[in-house]
Amino acid sequence: MVIKRVGIVGSGIMGSGIAEVTAKAGHEVVLRSRQQATADAMVASLEKSLNKQVERGKLEDAERSAVLGRVRAVADLGELADCDLVVESILEDLDTKKHLFTELDRICNDGAILATNTSTLPVVEMAMNTGRPEKVCGVHFFNPAPAMGLVEIVRCLTSSDETIDAVTEFATTCGKKPVLVKDQAGFIVNALLFPYLNNAVRMLDAGVATREDIDTAMKGGCNFPMGPLELLDLVGLDTSLSILEALFAEFQDPNFAPAPLLRRMVSAERFGRKTSLGFYDYHK
Repeated sequence: MVIKRVGIVGSGIMGSGIAEVTAKAGHEVVLRSRQQATADAMVASLEKSLNKQVERGKLEDAERSAVLGRVRAVADLGELADCDLVVESILEDLDTKKHLFTELDRICNDGAILATNTSTLPVVEMAMNTGRPEKVCGVHFFNPAPAMGLVEIVRCLTSSDETIDAVTEFATTCGKKPVLVKDQAGFIVNALLFPYLNNAVRMLDAGVATREDIDTAMKGGCNFPMGPLELLDLVGLDTSLSILEALFAEFQDPNFAPAPLLRRMVSAERFGRKTSLGFYDYHK
């Protein structure tokens, strides 16, 4: 199938980023949030991002206008009815996602592919809440979506070859490098990344080194662009805790058991950059 119109559900940074990538690739985009004001704010954020690219000489003004012209912000889920592909990018809560997939299955045309941007949760459980489990898969973009080149294409037990081929082609047309992975918690990247991040929190809590020295060591010793504690602040400590809990629930590996300090910080609502306070203070 040819994917022309793409629906994106979710008003966060990922939803806006996926919308930018998709519209730049020439697709029509229907960007849905529960409130029209929030949906409009996402388009305003997209416009701001594109304006910066024009100012830096990375994008022509005509292309900026063309990209914005391909994006429509809506609050009514029914506006997604004619989409060829719908990408869900709401909060990482399985019950909420399953309910959404039931609604999308009711609304969208029979040929539409329904995809989730989940980083950890079981895709098959969302698929089985629809009448089209063969047309459900994972399409996991990374944050920030416009800058990160990787997309994990997640094949669950019910996904058809046609569905996987179509979303792989979609990711490629968006200028991304798709990798195929089976439906297993954490997929490739997070399953390898989060034990490392979790152990950095344990090391800090044990007083082995300061936060600055832990981050400096991993940047200088492993040539990583960010230290583990900086990266946790960027991802969001609440999101990171949810990912670790999902990984531990599936594998029961002690490396996935969330560090107590991480739990305490989430309880204190120190989520990282999005609250301006995490392992570092971003109020300055």
